[in-house]
Amino acid sequence: MSTSTSDIHEHTLAGPAIIAGVGVHTGRRTRLSIRPAAPGHGIVFVRTDVKDRDNRVPVSGEAVVKTQLGTVIANADGVEVSTIEHLMSALCILGVDNVLVELDGPEVPIMDGSALPFVQLLDRAGFRRQEAPQRYIEILEPIRVEEGEGKTAELKPCDRFEMFFEIEFDSDLIGRQSVDLVMDEETYRREIMSARTFGFAHEVEHLRSIGLARGGSLENAVVIDGDRILNPEGLRFADEFVRHKALDAVGDLYVLGMPILGRFEGRKAGHSVNNKLVRELLANPQAWRVVSFERELAATA
Repeated sequence: MSTSTSDIHEHTLAGPAIIAGVGVHTGRRTRLSIRPAAPGHGIVFVRTDVKDRDNRVPVSGEAVVKTQLGTVIANADGVEVSTIEHLMSALCILGVDNVLVELDGPEVPIMDGSALPFVQLLDRAGFRRQEAPQRYIEILEPIRVEEGEGKTAELKPCDRFEMFFEIEFDSDLIGRQSVDLVMDEETYRREIMSARTFGFAHEVEHLRSIGLARGGSLENAVVIDGDRILNPEGLRFADEFVRHKALDAVGDLYVLGMPILGRFEGRKAGHSVNNKLVRELLANPQAWRVVSFERELAATA
Protein backbone atom coordinates (compact mmCIF):
# COMPACT_ATOMS: atom_id res chain seq x y z
CA MET A 1 0.00 0.00 0.00
CA SER A 2 1.07 3.55 -0.61
CA THR A 3 -0.16 6.70 1.11
CA SER A 4 1.28 10.00 2.22
CA THR A 5 1.80 11.30 5.75
CA SER A 6 -0.98 13.84 5.25
CA ASP A 7 -3.42 11.00 4.52
CA ILE A 8 -2.92 9.02 7.74
CA HIS A 9 -5.14 11.24 9.90
CA GLU A 10 -8.84 12.00 9.64
CA HIS A 11 -9.67 15.58 8.67
CA THR A 12 -12.52 18.02 9.07
CA LEU A 13 -12.86 21.69 8.11
CA ALA A 14 -11.15 24.49 9.99
CA GLY A 15 -14.37 26.51 9.93
CA PRO A 16 -17.82 26.60 8.35
CA ALA A 17 -18.25 26.80 4.58
CA ILE A 18 -21.45 28.38 3.27
CA ILE A 19 -22.79 28.55 -0.28
CA ALA A 20 -26.15 28.91 -2.00
CA GLY A 21 -27.50 28.00 -5.40
CA VAL A 22 -30.25 26.36 -7.42
CA GLY A 23 -31.01 22.64 -7.49
CA VAL A 24 -30.65 21.28 -11.02
CA HIS A 25 -33.73 19.07 -10.70
CA THR A 26 -36.00 20.94 -8.27
CA GLY A 27 -35.15 24.42 -9.53
CA ARG A 28 -35.31 25.49 -5.89
CA ARG A 29 -32.73 27.81 -4.34
CA THR A 30 -30.97 26.19 -1.40
CA ARG A 31 -28.49 27.43 1.21
CA LEU A 32 -25.79 24.92 2.14
CA SER A 33 -23.62 25.11 5.26
CA ILE A 34 -20.76 22.63 5.73
CA ARG A 35 -19.59 22.57 9.34
CA PRO A 36 -16.71 20.87 11.17
CA ALA A 37 -17.48 17.63 13.00
CA ALA A 38 -15.73 15.38 15.51
CA PRO A 39 -13.52 12.40 14.60
CA GLY A 40 -15.57 9.36 13.61
CA HIS A 41 -18.64 11.49 12.82
CA GLY A 42 -18.57 10.84 9.10
CA ILE A 43 -20.57 12.90 6.61
CA VAL A 44 -24.10 13.66 7.75
CA PHE A 45 -26.64 15.82 5.91
CA VAL A 46 -29.27 17.74 7.91
CA ARG A 47 -32.44 19.11 6.29
CA THR A 48 -33.04 22.24 8.37
CA ASP A 49 -36.37 22.82 6.59
CA VAL A 50 -37.77 19.54 7.99
CA LYS A 51 -39.22 19.97 11.49
CA ASP A 52 -41.72 17.11 11.94
CA ARG A 53 -39.39 14.11 11.46
CA ASP A 54 -35.80 13.06 11.96
CA ASN A 55 -33.98 15.46 9.65
CA ARG A 56 -30.51 13.87 9.87
CA VAL A 57 -29.47 11.82 6.83
CA PRO A 58 -26.13 10.05 7.38
CA VAL A 59 -24.28 9.06 4.22
CA SER A 60 -23.91 5.32 3.58
CA GLY A 61 -24.13 2.89 0.69
CA GLU A 62 -27.46 1.62 1.98
CA ALA A 63 -28.86 5.16 2.32
CA VAL A 64 -28.92 5.61 -1.47
CA VAL A 65 -32.56 5.31 -2.58
CA LYS A 66 -32.60 6.81 -6.09
CA THR A 67 -30.03 7.05 -8.87
CA GLN A 68 -31.85 8.62 -11.82
CA LEU A 69 -29.65 11.49 -13.05
CA GLY A 70 -28.19 11.92 -9.58
CA THR A 71 -27.57 10.20 -6.27
CA VAL A 72 -30.29 10.56 -3.64
CA ILE A 73 -29.97 9.44 -0.01
CA ALA A 74 -32.71 9.11 2.61
CA ASN A 75 -33.14 8.22 6.27
CA ALA A 76 -35.62 5.82 7.89
CA ASP A 77 -38.25 8.59 8.08
CA GLY A 78 -38.09 9.13 4.32
CA VAL A 79 -36.29 12.47 4.49
CA GLU A 80 -34.24 12.80 1.29
CA VAL A 81 -31.23 14.75 0.08
CA SER A 82 -30.60 14.64 -3.65
CA THR A 83 -27.73 15.32 -6.07
CA ILE A 84 -25.01 14.78 -3.46
CA GLU A 85 -22.39 13.36 -5.85
CA HIS A 86 -20.44 16.50 -6.80
CA LEU A 87 -20.02 17.63 -3.19
CA MET A 88 -19.16 14.08 -2.13
CA SER A 89 -16.57 13.89 -4.89
CA ALA A 90 -14.85 17.05 -3.65
CA LEU A 91 -14.96 15.91 0.00
CA CYS A 92 -13.42 12.57 -0.96
CA ILE A 93 -10.45 13.86 -2.90
CA LEU A 94 -9.72 16.71 -0.47
CA GLY A 95 -9.61 14.15 2.34
CA VAL A 96 -12.54 15.46 4.39
CA ASP A 97 -13.88 12.69 6.61
CA ASN A 98 -16.11 14.41 9.15
CA VAL A 99 -18.58 17.21 8.44
CA LEU A 100 -22.17 18.21 9.11
CA VAL A 101 -23.85 19.43 5.92
CA GLU A 102 -26.91 21.58 6.64
CA LEU A 103 -29.28 22.57 3.84
CA ASP A 104 -32.67 24.24 3.83
CA GLY A 105 -34.08 22.28 0.90
CA PRO A 106 -34.15 18.84 -0.67
CA GLU A 107 -31.27 19.18 -3.12
CA VAL A 108 -27.60 20.15 -3.03
CA PRO A 109 -27.08 23.19 -5.29
CA ILE A 110 -25.72 22.31 -8.73
CA MET A 111 -23.56 25.48 -8.95
CA ASP A 112 -21.76 25.35 -12.34
CA GLY A 113 -22.39 21.61 -12.81
CA SER A 114 -18.92 20.54 -11.69
CA ALA A 115 -17.09 20.04 -8.39
CA LEU A 116 -14.99 23.20 -8.85
CA PRO A 117 -17.19 25.54 -6.74
CA PHE A 118 -17.19 23.01 -3.88
CA VAL A 119 -13.41 22.59 -4.03
CA GLN A 120 -13.00 26.36 -3.92
CA LEU A 121 -15.47 26.60 -1.01
CA LEU A 122 -13.66 23.92 0.99
CA ASP A 123 -10.27 25.48 0.24
CA ARG A 124 -11.49 28.82 1.64
CA ALA A 125 -12.76 27.16 4.82
CA GLY A 126 -9.47 25.32 5.33
CA PHE A 127 -8.82 21.89 6.78
CA ARG A 128 -8.05 20.64 10.27
CA ARG A 129 -6.17 17.45 11.05
CA GLN A 130 -7.78 15.27 13.68
CA GLU A 131 -6.12 12.86 16.09
CA ALA A 132 -7.74 9.77 14.68
CA PRO A 133 -6.23 7.39 12.13
CA GLN A 134 -7.53 7.65 8.59
CA ARG A 135 -9.26 4.43 7.58
CA TYR A 136 -9.29 3.09 4.03
CA ILE A 137 -11.22 0.37 2.25
CA GLU A 138 -8.57 -1.88 0.72
CA ILE A 139 -9.88 -4.01 -2.13
CA LEU A 140 -8.66 -7.61 -1.78
CA GLU A 141 -10.65 -9.38 -4.51
CA PRO A 142 -12.29 -8.10 -7.72
CA ILE A 143 -15.95 -7.14 -7.44
CA ARG A 144 -17.93 -6.59 -10.64
CA VAL A 145 -21.52 -5.66 -11.52
CA GLU A 146 -23.33 -5.05 -14.78
CA GLU A 147 -26.59 -3.74 -16.15
CA GLY A 148 -28.15 -3.82 -19.60
CA GLU A 149 -26.54 -2.30 -22.69
CA GLY A 150 -22.98 -3.10 -21.64
CA LYS A 151 -22.92 -1.02 -18.46
CA THR A 152 -20.31 -2.41 -16.06
CA ALA A 153 -18.39 -1.33 -12.98
CA GLU A 154 -15.59 -3.13 -11.19
CA LEU A 155 -13.24 -2.67 -8.24
CA LYS A 156 -9.86 -4.41 -8.33
CA PRO A 157 -6.95 -4.63 -5.88
CA CYS A 158 -4.46 -1.74 -6.16
CA ASP A 159 -2.19 0.04 -3.67
CA ARG A 160 -3.67 3.44 -4.56
CA PHE A 161 -6.92 4.88 -5.90
CA GLU A 162 -7.00 4.54 -9.68
CA MET A 163 -9.88 5.11 -12.05
CA PHE A 164 -10.57 3.98 -15.58
CA PHE A 165 -13.79 5.19 -17.18
CA GLU A 166 -15.10 4.74 -20.70
CA ILE A 167 -18.29 6.10 -22.23
CA GLU A 168 -19.90 5.72 -25.62
CA PHE A 169 -22.77 7.81 -26.95
CA ASP A 170 -24.52 7.84 -30.30
CA SER A 171 -23.41 11.43 -30.79
CA ASP A 172 -20.60 12.66 -33.00
CA LEU A 173 -19.71 15.22 -30.36
CA ILE A 174 -19.10 12.52 -27.75
CA GLY A 175 -18.59 9.15 -29.41
CA ARG A 176 -16.25 6.95 -27.37
CA GLN A 177 -14.10 8.59 -24.71
CA SER A 178 -11.99 7.19 -21.88
CA VAL A 179 -9.73 8.32 -19.05
CA ASP A 180 -7.28 6.27 -16.97
CA LEU A 181 -5.91 8.20 -13.99
CA VAL A 182 -4.33 7.90 -10.58
CA MET A 183 -7.10 9.67 -8.68
CA ASP A 184 -5.05 11.76 -6.27
CA GLU A 185 -5.67 15.38 -5.30
CA GLU A 186 -3.23 16.89 -7.80
CA THR A 187 -4.71 14.95 -10.73
CA TYR A 188 -8.27 15.64 -9.61
CA ARG A 189 -7.68 19.39 -9.41
CA ARG A 190 -6.00 19.47 -12.80
CA GLU A 191 -8.03 16.92 -14.79
CA ILE A 192 -11.42 16.31 -13.19
CA MET A 193 -12.92 18.84 -10.80
CA SER A 194 -14.01 21.42 -13.40
CA ALA A 195 -15.70 18.94 -15.77
CA ARG A 196 -19.42 19.74 -15.94
CA THR A 197 -22.51 17.58 -16.11
CA PHE A 198 -24.09 17.31 -19.54
CA GLY A 199 -27.34 16.53 -21.30
CA PHE A 200 -29.13 16.58 -24.62
CA ALA A 201 -31.54 19.34 -25.64
CA HIS A 202 -34.13 16.88 -26.96
CA GLU A 203 -34.40 15.25 -23.51
CA VAL A 204 -35.08 18.41 -21.54
CA GLU A 205 -38.86 18.58 -22.10
CA HIS A 206 -39.34 14.95 -21.04
CA LEU A 207 -37.15 15.35 -17.96
CA ARG A 208 -39.08 18.40 -16.83
CA SER A 209 -42.37 16.54 -17.34
CA ILE A 210 -41.24 13.96 -14.75
CA GLY A 211 -39.98 16.55 -12.28
CA LEU A 212 -36.31 16.61 -13.25
CA ALA A 213 -33.98 19.23 -14.74
CA ARG A 214 -36.25 22.12 -13.66
CA GLY A 215 -33.20 24.14 -12.64
CA GLY A 216 -31.00 23.05 -15.53
CA SER A 217 -29.51 25.74 -17.76
CA LEU A 218 -26.43 26.60 -19.79
CA GLU A 219 -25.05 28.03 -16.53
CA ASN A 220 -24.85 24.60 -14.90
CA ALA A 221 -24.66 21.99 -17.66
CA VAL A 222 -23.16 21.33 -21.05
CA VAL A 223 -26.11 21.02 -23.44
CA ILE A 224 -25.80 19.18 -26.75
CA ASP A 225 -28.20 19.84 -29.61
CA GLY A 226 -27.47 17.59 -32.56
CA ASP A 227 -23.94 18.38 -33.64
CA ARG A 228 -23.67 21.60 -31.60
CA ILE A 229 -22.66 22.56 -28.09
CA LEU A 230 -25.17 25.22 -27.05
CA ASN A 231 -22.95 26.74 -24.35
CA PRO A 232 -21.33 29.84 -25.87
CA GLU A 233 -18.05 29.22 -24.04
CA GLY A 234 -17.76 25.69 -25.44
CA LEU A 235 -16.10 22.81 -23.59
CA ARG A 236 -13.54 23.01 -20.80
CA PHE A 237 -11.87 19.81 -22.07
CA ALA A 238 -12.21 18.07 -25.42
CA ASP A 239 -13.33 14.98 -23.46
CA GLU A 240 -15.20 16.83 -20.70
CA PHE A 241 -18.02 14.27 -20.83
CA VAL A 242 -16.02 11.25 -19.64
CA ARG A 243 -14.12 13.37 -17.12
CA HIS A 244 -17.43 14.33 -15.53
CA LYS A 245 -18.46 10.68 -15.35
CA ALA A 246 -15.23 10.00 -13.45
CA LEU A 247 -16.03 12.93 -11.11
CA ASP A 248 -19.44 11.40 -10.42
CA ALA A 249 -17.96 7.97 -9.75
CA VAL A 250 -15.60 9.36 -7.10
CA GLY A 251 -18.58 10.84 -5.25
CA ASP A 252 -20.74 7.76 -5.69
CA LEU A 253 -18.02 5.54 -4.20
CA TYR A 254 -17.47 7.87 -1.24
CA VAL A 255 -20.88 6.96 0.18
CA LEU A 256 -18.89 4.02 1.60
CA GLY A 257 -17.62 6.55 4.16
CA MET A 258 -13.93 5.86 3.56
CA PRO A 259 -11.56 6.42 0.65
CA ILE A 260 -10.65 3.40 -1.44
CA LEU A 261 -7.34 1.69 -2.04
CA GLY A 262 -8.24 0.01 -5.30
CA ARG A 263 -8.81 0.45 -9.01
CA PHE A 264 -12.26 1.37 -10.31
CA GLU A 265 -13.15 0.48 -13.88
CA GLY A 266 -16.43 1.76 -15.30
CA ARG A 267 -17.81 1.27 -18.80
CA LYS A 268 -20.97 3.17 -19.75
CA ALA A 269 -21.65 3.28 -16.01
CA GLY A 270 -23.71 5.85 -14.15
CA HIS A 271 -25.08 6.44 -10.66
CA SER A 272 -27.19 3.26 -10.72
CA VAL A 273 -24.32 0.94 -11.64
CA ASN A 274 -21.96 2.74 -9.26
CA ASN A 275 -24.30 2.19 -6.32
CA LYS A 276 -24.91 -1.39 -7.39
CA LEU A 277 -21.14 -1.88 -7.14
CA VAL A 278 -21.07 -0.28 -3.67
CA ARG A 279 -23.80 -2.64 -2.46
CA GLU A 280 -22.10 -5.66 -4.03
CA LEU A 281 -18.89 -4.77 -2.24
CA LEU A 282 -20.68 -4.45 1.10
CA ALA A 283 -22.34 -7.82 0.51
CA ASN A 284 -18.94 -9.50 0.03
CA PRO A 285 -16.88 -8.70 3.14
CA GLN A 286 -14.16 -11.16 2.10
CA ALA A 287 -13.36 -8.90 -0.87
CA TRP A 288 -12.16 -5.96 1.24
CA ARG A 289 -10.86 -4.89 4.60
CA VAL A 290 -10.55 -1.65 6.54
CA VAL A 291 -6.95 -0.55 7.02
CA SER A 292 -5.30 2.39 8.75
CA PHE A 293 -1.77 3.56 9.28
CA GLU A 294 -1.66 3.77 13.06
CA ARG A 295 2.05 3.01 13.28
CA GLU A 296 2.79 5.92 10.97
CA LEU A 297 0.35 8.00 13.01
CA ALA A 298 2.20 7.20 16.24
CA ALA A 299 5.52 8.08 14.61
CA THR A 300 4.27 11.57 13.74
CA ALA A 301 2.82 12.26 17.18
